[in-house]
Amino acid sequence: MRSTNERSRMKCWLKAGITARSRSTARSGSTARSRRKAAIGISAAMLALALDAGPALASEFVPSLNPDTSCEINIVGNYANFEALEAEADRFREYYPDVDIIYTKMDDYNNIISTALEGGDAPDIYVVYHWMVGRDQYAGVFEHAQNLVDEEAGVDVSCIREGLLNTDENGQVLMVPVFSTTYGMLVNVDLFEKEGLEVPETYQELLETCEKLKQAGYAGPLLGYAGERSSLYTATFPLFYAGVRDNPQLVAPLNALDKSAAEAMRTALEQSQALAQSGCLDLEASAALEDDYNAVIMRFFEGDVPMMIGSGDTVSGTLKRESQSEAFSASPFRYEFAPFPAAEEGAYFLDLPSIEFAVNKDSANLEMADEFMRFLITPEELMNMSEVKRLVSPATNLSFEGIYAPFGEVPQERVVETQTIGLLDDPTVQFRVAANAVIEGSMTVDEAIAAFGTLGK
Repeated sequence: MRSTNERSRMKCWLKAGITARSRSTARSGSTARSRRKAAIGISAAMLALALDAGPALASEFVPSLNPDTSCEINIVGNYANFEALEAEADRFREYYPDVDIIYTKMDDYNNIISTALEGGDAPDIYVVYHWMVGRDQYAGVFEHAQNLVDEEAGVDVSCIREGLLNTDENGQVLMVPVFSTTYGMLVNVDLFEKEGLEVPETYQELLETCEKLKQAGYAGPLLGYAGERSSLYTATFPLFYAGVRDNPQLVAPLNALDKSAAEAMRTALEQSQALAQSGCLDLEASAALEDDYNAVIMRFFEGDVPMMIGSGDTVSGTLKRESQSEAFSASPFRYEFAPFPAAEEGAYFLDLPSIEFAVNKDSANLEMADEFMRFLITPEELMNMSEVKRLVSPATNLSFEGIYAPFGEVPQERVVETQTIGLLDDPTVQFRVAANAVIEGSMTVDEAIAAFGTLGK
């Protein structure tokens, strides 16, 4: 069932997902190096298309039910505002005028979604996260989920990138991403151009760039949230994941939290320690930030922070906050989201699901719930969703441009497709806690490795 589709998705990803529009679309002062890289990427994509066009992407949505059907499709999640979904509901009503798509934010979602699925008013569609896989407390979430690729549901997942699709041991697809995300850093493009500097692409370039920025008067060239549930680990998390990808024999012992696999963290933790000691990261200013979302964005919009560590989920809140920042409104500047150059060979792009949808197989409106998913899981609708939310589309027709353009310059060998690796959330929690502790100085690398399996508990 999967072999042909897998190859199709891989081909589409290689052709469409790794190449970028030229960085000059994001900044008029691009250097020759950036232009050369963009030109090479575009040429490679054109060559791939010429040599092997491959099968077409999923076709446009074709309605299959009675257009006069009247019902409500209830979707639950933990987003407070879901404008992107509201826009899709409006578009779906063009086919089914009497079908209402109702989204409800559920308080304490992660703890009560399993219980909600057992109730009499269980949702038709619900949000699932990749980190729920393998956790006993979320078994009910998957027990109630329909296999989206069976004949009854008929959702065409061939437009989803292979590296984002979770298929269980029985070949079932119980959840499908509607957004993807990654880790990197917000970069003040105008500030870099003002100082005549390139955005660093390797760790050595990061050190050299930070030193030049400090000489130019920027006391803290690099910031990131360092409070409770610090997000500083995101700087080296892709490096950890890449190491596991390249050593697949480590996956099983890591998932079992076997201490014999703890050394898998060492390279990335040593790089975390090096970053903390480099003088690039202003830990004091980072610790003053109140959260890793609003506070991070508003501090970056002050205009004097060259680089801010963050995630795609942080980026998703930037557009709405441009007008909320007095500093940015008074002196707007161009910015972009770039891979963090944690490794000497260059930055990694961690291709990670953000939120996923599952369909309740016991839904009273199952046919229409499936129909909405067939509508939503198409290249056009997924791109529409991502543009509204300012997250990365999970579709194979991904085109990196605008704020995410720098990720298009990451070569295929440094793209880490998380869902093909099989790493569960437990070992990633161990790394996240360890990396934050090492960066903030509360643990040494050896201490963090010795504590593997007990961190965060």
